[in-house]
Formats: sequence, C-alpha cells, structure tokens
Amino acid sequence: MVGEKLSGDWALVRTRLTGSGSKEQWLLIKEKDAIARPAAEYDITLEQPQSVISGAHVGAGRAAPAKPKASAANEKAKAGAAKPARKPAQKKSKTVFPETLSPQLATLVDAPPAGDWLYEIKFDGYRILTRIQGDEVSLFTCNGHDWTERLPELVKALKGLKLQNSWFDGEVVVLDEQGLPDFQGLQNAFDAGNSKNILYYLFDMPFLSAEDLREVPLEQRRDALKQVLDAQRSRLLRYSDAFQAGHQDIVKSAAAMGLEGVIGKRAGSVYIGKRNADWIKLKCRLRQELVIVGYTAPQGSRSAFGALLLAVNEGDEGLVYAGRVGTGFSEVTLEQLYQQLKPLQRKDSPLAKKLTSAQARGVQWVEPQLVCEAEFAQWTREGIVRQAAFVGLRSDKPASEVVREDAHPARVASQTRTQSTSAAPRSGKKTAAGKGKVDVAGTGISHPDRVIDSKTGTSKVELAQFYASIAEWILPYLNKRPVALLRCPEGIDGEQFFQKHAEHLAIPHIKQLDRALDPGHAALMEIDSLQALVGAAQMGAVELHTWGATRDRIETPDHFVLDLDPDPALPWRSMIEATQMVLAVLEELGLEAFLKTSGGKGMHIIVPLARQADWDTVKAFAKAIAEFVSRQLPERFTATMGPKNRVGKIFIDYLRNSRGGSTVTAYSVRARPGLPVSVPIALDELAGLKSSAQWDITNLEQRLKKLKADPWAGYSNRRKITQKMWKQLGAKRP
Repeated sequence: MVGEKLSGDWALVRTRLTGSGSKEQWLLIKEKDAIARPAAEYDITLEQPQSVISGAHVGAGRAAPAKPKASAANEKAKAGAAKPARKPAQKKSKTVFPETLSPQLATLVDAPPAGDWLYEIKFDGYRILTRIQGDEVSLFTCNGHDWTERLPELVKALKGLKLQNSWFDGEVVVLDEQGLPDFQGLQNAFDAGNSKNILYYLFDMPFLSAEDLREVPLEQRRDALKQVLDAQRSRLLRYSDAFQAGHQDIVKSAAAMGLEGVIGKRAGSVYIGKRNADWIKLKCRLRQELVIVGYTAPQGSRSAFGALLLAVNEGDEGLVYAGRVGTGFSEVTLEQLYQQLKPLQRKDSPLAKKLTSAQARGVQWVEPQLVCEAEFAQWTREGIVRQAAFVGLRSDKPASEVVREDAHPARVASQTRTQSTSAAPRSGKKTAAGKGKVDVAGTGISHPDRVIDSKTGTSKVELAQFYASIAEWILPYLNKRPVALLRCPEGIDGEQFFQKHAEHLAIPHIKQLDRALDPGHAALMEIDSLQALVGAAQMGAVELHTWGATRDRIETPDHFVLDLDPDPALPWRSMIEATQMVLAVLEELGLEAFLKTSGGKGMHIIVPLARQADWDTVKAFAKAIAEFVSRQLPERFTATMGPKNRVGKIFIDYLRNSRGGSTVTAYSVRARPGLPVSVPIALDELAGLKSSAQWDITNLEQRLKKLKADPWAGYSNRRKITQKMWKQLGAKRP
C-alpha cells in the first residue's frame, strides 16, 4: 500500500463476522515489514487525525474547524522520509526526545587523512541547532544560547517543514556577491536585526519525528535530511552538499574557491555530542577564536583603537597571551567594537603572566568577555599568532572555552575510530549493548557488544564477524539475487522486521537494483560483496532470504523450493524418512534435488530448473508435487497449510515459490535461540543428520574445514519441466 498516511505491506482479512450491520467485517492488519512500528510508539489515529480529503479531524462533528491539509510531499517526508532505524536500547523502550542536544564537533588536522571520507564546505558562519517540538521551533547556538528571536525568518521556514519532535544541525551564513560565506556580512545582519538574507545550511539530522537517528550511519542521515528538505523547498533552508576530491588536492581546491576550509566526515560514522576524530576540519589558512584582553590606542588616521590583544586558555594556568591583531577592521566595525570594549575596561592585566614592559606599553586592559575570530599564517614557537587578521566577533562562544587549536597529524584521524556512540544521556537503565564501535571488513559496527542471542550471549560484532568469516561460502548464493533481510535491531528476543526493499535508510554497501524489477515499490536489494554482507549485519540483519530467480532474468525462476515443515511433536526420525520419500518422488520425475537444513525443525529441498517457465508455472508445478505426495501418503503429509492440518504430519510448503517470495539462503543464520545456520548437505549425509539445527555459528567452521567436496556439487545442472512430468503427477500445466 502506498498512501498519504499508510504504506508498506498490509493484510486484508475477512472475519466472516457481522458487526452492528448485516455485512461481514474485514480487518486491515499491518504486516511486520521494514517500516512497521509498534502501536505504543506511533498511533496513526493520534499522530495524523485529519482526513486526507477534507482536512477535518476524523470523528469530529461537522461544526469542528478543519485543519489545513498538509501536502502529500510533506506527509511523506514526515511519515517516512527517513524510515529511521529502531532505537537499539531496552526492549519496548523509546528514546526520550531531548530538550537539549550537544553538537558533534570536528578535530583540526594538518592534512587530509587516508580512508573513506565525505567532505563538505566549512561555512563561515554560526553553528545552529534546531529543535522542533510540537508547534514550536527553537534555534540554539552550539553552547545552548537561544537565538530563536534573532532568526524569525528561519523559524518561519522551519515551521513550513510541518515536522514534530525533530533536531537539525547546520550553519547560518550570509553570502557575498560571489556566493561565498561572508562572516562580517552575517555580523552586520545580526547587528541590524535583519535576518531575511540569513541562510541555514543543514548538514545533519539527529532526530526526525521522534526517531533517534544518532546511531544511524552518516550517509543515511544525510539522505533522510535531503528528502525532508526536498519535500518542502525553501529559499532559506539549504542542503549542505558533500563533494569528493583527491586527498592531496582537497585543501588546495578549497583555497582556490575562496573557502575558509573543509569539514571531513568519516563514512558510516554515527552522531556524537562531542569532539572526536570522525569529523575533521582542514583550514586553508589557520583560523580560530581568541579572547580579547585589551587594546591599544589608535595611530595616525585610525579611530577607536589600534590593535586588539589576544589570549587563549591553557588549562589550570589560565589566560595566556597569544599576540595582537590590527588589520581586518572596517570603520564601522572599529567603532562598534570600541563601544563594546569601553564598559569592560580594567586597570590590571587579566593574563596569567605579566607581559614585558614593551608588550604592555600603551595597553588598555579589558575584562576577558569578548571573543573574536581571527585568521593568521601560523603559531610561533612562543605561542603567538603571526600575520593575524580580524574576521569578526563570536557571540556564540564563551571566553572560558577558547583554547588553542592544534592540528593533529592526519594519521591520527585516519586510524582513530569512534570510542563512544553515546550522543547524550539516555533515559532508563543502561543496556547491555556496548558503546564502542568495532571495524569489521571496513564497516563500523555500532553497539558491538549488544547481545543478539540471550541463550548464547552472542554479540552483534560476533555475528558480523561470523558472516565475514563465511563470505566465500554464502556470497555465491546471494550473488545476482534480490535479497530480503530479517532484521532484529534489539536482538532476536526483540521486535523483528522483514525488509524486502531498500528504504530511505539504506544498508551500508548494499546494491540497489533497477526499480523496474518490482514496479510500485522501492528498489530491491542485492548483497554482492563482503562489505555489503557485513553492512547488513551492522543494520541488525540476522537472516538473509533470496528470491528463486536472478536479477538478469527475474521472470523465469532457476529453482523451486519444497519446505518440509513438521508437526513439532514428530520425532526427528520421521523428518528424515519424509525427506527421503519426497526425494524419491523427485528422482522418479527425473529431477535432481539438493538438501539443506532449515536451521529450525524441517528440511529444505531445492530443485534447480532451466530458466524457461514463469513464476505461475513453477509455483503450480511445486504445488502439484506437494499434492501428489500428500495423496500418496496422506497419513504422513499435507499440502494444506495451518496447524490443524499438520497434526501428526509434515506440511510440504510450496507457497514460497511465488514471485516476490523468498527462502532463507544457504549458510544464513536463523533468528532462533542458539543462532543455528541453514546448511547445505550432501544426499548421503541425510541419514546421519541429528537435527535441522545441528550447526550454528559456533561449530559451522569445523564442518567447513572438514569438507572434502562441495555438498552441492552439480547444482548448476538444471532440468526442464516437461509435459511428461505433469502427466506423472496427474496435473495439468497452467
């Protein structure tokens, strides 16, 4: 279903019960797909009570005032632009929407590091965090100062997004005639109380519609943000584009464009409310905030003052002298700054150490309250800024937080990984999930210590490492096939989601197929690499299910599956005998079959086919086999689904052979206690098989090491469905 309010997979169920009238009642039930949310978390009747057609509240009387109808684009951006990942905390809990949010900060480095990075423009403006809560929009500096009243035009534009309980991160700027950020122009706009030309470049979205996106990989947060902004375009709200360039040329190119510098963000990184090496800054020229501690008298035709004396904080030592700045001022700036300095005059120096008599000559000291930004050529050995030029005042940062910014070597940033994914304190008890981030095959695994299976204590990173270790075995069965994922973000004991299509929060490294393969839906997915395999595990995928056809010939299946599903009360011996009986029928038909454990209670029989018949024909053929076996041995088998039909019997499930249907792939883990694995076996191994869950992630490696031959050797041999086969089964070809 794709609607204004509801979307995804739904089941329409006929109850055959009558309500207050005479007609039978029907139920519309949400399937557990990738976009399903618990009712306790999101109730559509409460979140969007308006009628799509009239705009009136559903159930309200005719006299009730109708609310204006939101556009379809806005509703989609609100309800599903990001499809964010589930909160990976305690079961049945939800992140409390924060009143405040600490921004992620960048580390200054001396050169672009190696690795996979996204680069954005380092804007010459003020960092602003936006909180949208209910009908209120609030704008905060990175230090928590409320600037909402200073930016009324942006407040209006942000309200136009028609979102609730969301946080945005970005930078407000004013552009000059060349379209480049102009910090002094921004200062002038604030001083004049004129915000109509102040633009808001947005580069991150930690929350969307109460969904916590901080632990979602960077690229997916950015994609979700872009969709939100595209859904309701505004002249004042801009998306901060990322760009790529060679590592050696990145700063040189930025300088040629007249930019202050660039911000690098590690691909796949999460959002953390502090400074770390996942975000780096590269400056074309050194530039930072400095505390104003005094000024000198003007010389010649200069008015107001001559130069500013600057300082930085150095730990317990206090304020340390950092040099002077005497250029970069306009006449207007000189006078405005002088008026702010006069009330702050003091008799003595606020510096921790006295200056020499030459340095202090003619200086008027001031209280260390004002912060300016200056650019300069370098720091001298004595800690003095060289060739400094004034850029502007920084009213968004307190003087007590100004320290010298030293560039870290590039290798430090390239090697350092996130040490914590905790962006802010969460409500409730701490989870068992670890807060670190571990690299597996080039993919960062967040919450690596989160327990996936409580029975064995297996962690998320251990599951990712398992999939990486069997990549050469499982990838051939994933290659070129649409894949569906059974995701368990909170572990197999929590909620589980079956994802067939690539949603807005894409799986890291996963391949998105041509949307024409499944019209009317988002793109199908394919896992075609080790990185994509581990990326699926990073996003909580435990089971991997594949179609019975490859993407290049999607309408002609290359195999069918018979899933033998027993009554749980039956002994394992009955399962082995039943499998042998079905294999005998397939052999009589002239078909070559292959076996694998289901990882549950039953067995999977896979029959390769020549790619000629369509889906309907293949499904009908599998059904004919199931019905034939059931007719021949009705005391053992049934081809009719449902627990009551399976009592004391084995259900031959042929239904997964429909177009869009899928079967757990060979070597996939199952989301069951103990994390068993669906494992291919040779036909002569069947008699000695102890259970369908004989192998799990702890002992599969031992089996693979002992194998002397591929248990599915000859799998590429394919048979046609012939008229003779139909006749043997007593069925007609559709």
